[in-house]
Amino acid sequence: MAGEPQDDCLFCKIVAGQIPATIVRETDTTVAFRDINPQAPTHVLVIPKVHYPDPAALAAAVPQIAADVLRETQAVADEDKLESYRVVFNKGPGAGQTVWHTHAHVLGGRGLEWPPG
Repeated sequence: MAGEPQDDCLFCKIVAGQIPATIVRETDTTVAFRDINPQAPTHVLVIPKVHYPDPAALAAAVPQIAADVLRETQAVADEDKLESYRVVFNKGPGAGQTVWHTHAHVLGGRGLEWPPG
């Protein structure tokens, strides 16, 4: 069921403490942790504690938690003292989504070119 932890979800297992992660922030509704394959000096994933497969599904079902995820991206940037940073949500395999649990990538600490990819 949407919103419920999924047994086969890597990020649900991180939320539950079943898989270790380098957690940098945690709130009642979110967890932020360092990416295991960083693409920039700062590369942190911010995830909701509830399971929704993509950002559109999360925003439609629980907009307050979607807002919490975005709020936490700023908190991560502040903690890493980033003046500039990028927030990326991937939706679907063509966009590079490999874990079907909503997550925001916070990237910074180096120049980020445009267009990305």
